[in-house]
Amino acid sequence: MTSHPSSVDILSRLIAFPTVSADPNRALIDYAAEMLRGLGADVRIIPDASGHKANLFATIGPSDRPGVMLSGHTDVVPVEGQDWTVPPFELTDRDGKLYGRGAADMKGFVACALRAAHLAAEHPLVTPLHLALSHDEEIGCIGVHSLLDMLAAAPFRPAMCIVGEPTGLAVATGHKGKTALQVTCTGREAHSALAPMGLNAIHLAADMIAAIRAEQAAIIAGGQTDADYDVPYTTLHVGRIDGGVALNIVPNQCHFAFEIRNLAQDDPQSILARLQAAAEAIVAPLRDDFPEAAIEIATTNAYPPLGTDTGAEVVRFVKSLTGANGTIKVAFGTEGGLFDQRLSVPTVICGPGSMAQGHKPDEFVTRAQIDGCDAMLAELVSRLQAGLV
Repeated sequence: MTSHPSSVDILSRLIAFPTVSADPNRALIDYAAEMLRGLGADVRIIPDASGHKANLFATIGPSDRPGVMLSGHTDVVPVEGQDWTVPPFELTDRDGKLYGRGAADMKGFVACALRAAHLAAEHPLVTPLHLALSHDEEIGCIGVHSLLDMLAAAPFRPAMCIVGEPTGLAVATGHKGKTALQVTCTGREAHSALAPMGLNAIHLAADMIAAIRAEQAAIIAGGQTDADYDVPYTTLHVGRIDGGVALNIVPNQCHFAFEIRNLAQDDPQSILARLQAAAEAIVAPLRDDFPEAAIEIATTNAYPPLGTDTGAEVVRFVKSLTGANGTIKVAFGTEGGLFDQRLSVPTVICGPGSMAQGHKPDEFVTRAQIDGCDAMLAELVSRLQAGLV
């Protein structure tokens, strides 16, 4: 058997690339591409407009049929303002835990996938192995779209996809979708001593936020539910607000951002339509005196939910790799819904580590979880070599 680096060795290299979403990921992509090309893989790099970021798609095995795709993102969240006790961009191996930014979310899986590529290159595959590495997932699954475009135009799409976000190696069949929105409230400025002669944009924002909270209350009281989630209903959340320039000026502008995280059975556009109607109801009575009055809602980003049927073949297959008996759903979003809905590629989420460790100081994945992921992917490679997919 050919010698190859361990997943921990590869993870050490991956963590050393400081691929915070605001910064380039190209050095990491080039490192992975060189490794995969050395294994004989067909590698395609898809750069962004700047050339500083890129996605990667690689295939090991025959190119005339669909295979199994392992998908992971390469960007990580920032470390500024966090109290780390270990260097965030250097692997620290201590007491069975592997520390570093991205160790759990989700360079641990990417390292295991690259190790699996070494195993796949040792013997001919009957069914191909695909690796998909993306950028800018952490800021709303933005970077993967060029990879989706490439796959949509390809003669073959993957037969199934495993997104390796941290699930503790449980097989996850679903997550909520997310729609991010920006609201602009327009009023009329005035001296605060004459406040009733103006139209306070912050007050408009407060009325709109009340409408959002009323929509949330209605969903809780009588909307769709899914008990597989920690929060079993669609949620609405206002996360940022900005308005006014001085206390003695009635503000003419106020902006705030909110999100909808929807169950697969809820349509975020229907929710948005109700909120737009609420916005119009707020400003319509004001327009005789303030024709400029407005509440405008704009979508800034969105990705769909994932809702794979628990009886689907991809679920049965991945459960057979891990030995799992059941399935879960996860609170966080992934690129899985995009693979499923845009490409009709059956998708599950299954990867090492816990999201409870993600986005925090001293992020870690355990060695036991990496070993478990290695075992799962080694079994996958054996199946690909035998054509049992």
